Amino acid sequence: MGGTAWVFGDNVNTDEIIPARYLNVSDDDELARHCMEDIDAAFVQKAKPGDVIVAGENFGCGSSREHAPRCIKAAGVACVIARSFARIFFRNAINTGLPIVACPDAVGDIETGHTVTVDLSASSVTNETTGNTFRFEPFPPAMQAIIEAGGLMAYVKQRSSTQ
Repeated sequence: MGGTAWVFGDNVNTDEIIPARYLNVSDDDELARHCMEDIDAAFVQKAKPGDVIVAGENFGCGSSREHAPRCIKAAGVACVIARSFARIFFRNAINTGLPIVACPDAVGDIETGHTVTVDLSASSVTNETTGNTFRFEPFPPAMQAIIEAGGLMAYVKQRSSTQ
């Protein structure tokens, strides 16, 4: 998976990912229209399906809202690469099926506009613009299965239909 990189800094919080004024919205398509709105008002107009968000330390800090990874995923972002993630965002991302990768070395190599490819099965991030490839710690098999299923609810439905 991969596409154009959109780079943000450290401590991007959930209010910047999806402003609190939209928390009464339950429709993912509507949430997607406001993704990253308070940090980059034109993000959803510029980003294309398959693009990648790249950020610094503590991405997703702040309020524990599932809306944040839901709106990123609904906006068509293929993956978030960061130096580190806030713990609750990390869990919410897995539960919603949004691939996230902690890869500090890759973050330091990627600039907005670079083309980035993420291979979850190979645990690698490649900056196609610079030609550099970086490794990251793979997800445990159970977490990988949840992401591949499209989130925890889809995983549970999938598992219950095969039993």
